[in-house]
Amino acid sequence: MRWCVQGSESDESLVQRAQEGDKEATETLLRRYMDTVRARARGFFLVGGETDDLVQEGMIGLYSAIGDFRADMGKSFKNFAYLCVTRHILDAVKQSCRRKNRPLNTSLSLSDPEIEEFAVEDPEDFLIDGESRTEFRMKLMRTLSDFEFRVFTMYLEGMSYARICEETGKDFKSVDNALSRSKKKLQRAFAQ
Repeated sequence: MRWCVQGSESDESLVQRAQEGDKEATETLLRRYMDTVRARARGFFLVGGETDDLVQEGMIGLYSAIGDFRADMGKSFKNFAYLCVTRHILDAVKQSCRRKNRPLNTSLSLSDPEIEEFAVEDPEDFLIDGESRTEFRMKLMRTLSDFEFRVFTMYLEGMSYARICEETGKDFKSVDNALSRSKKKLQRAFAQ
């Protein structure tokens, strides 16, 4: 996706001014990238939410990018912002899909007159589901290296890349590569 921005002042000079406390520069950057963040958010689905929720997450990512950008790292602000926006959106999507949010995402209103009885999870289904998870976990352990398994399970638990890097003591590139390898290995393993 192309990130198109408008205005005569460069992003990097606006970021520098924003980091020095210039609120007008911050607002200019947020306005400049608003349509782009909206376009990026439309590519995702949030369980129990709307596109506007993802746009908001993307704008938080953009705001973080403004504060965290370092020109001395040799990357353009546009690319850094794209990465931060995408990460925030993905983190929101992953978090909405986590099992702990299941009651919120699948609940029914108690005041709904159409609800006559409550569904109770069948204990047999619960045991079968547990066995399936155990089999899945074993297949992951057989297929992936120790580091790949650790990174992949943290990713499935909804941890952000930054948190995984912090937990493993590895840099972003190592974590990203481990996830990419894991996905390829698992695609092959589960295709058989």
